[in-house]
Amino acid sequence: MKTAKADGSYLKEINRLEKQDLLILDDFGLKTLDSANRHIFMEIIEDRHGKRSTIIASQPSTEAWHQIIGEQTIADAILDRLVHSAHRINLKGESMRKKLKKNH
Repeated sequence: MKTAKADGSYLKEINRLEKQDLLILDDFGLKTLDSANRHIFMEIIEDRHGKRSTIIASQPSTEAWHQIIGEQTIADAILDRLVHSAHRINLKGESMRKKLKKNH
């Protein structure tokens, strides 16, 4: 990451993500965020907030996201921008992957 920041590619990538009309994050929360990724995630969400759409698909419930994001203050800031103005869809039932596997 230090190399990316030094050569300017980090800012270019952040700017590119900010300008996308729709950003889809799939399988969010499979791993907890380390400090560097927590700050990157905050920057991306902060830059997009109120300007562009973001879809987040996650196995863990939003209640578990504080622990996944880590550091309480940053988690609060991210979730304030995401959850409180979101349209949430909670899916229930068996995994489609399991259903498709049974049929093959």
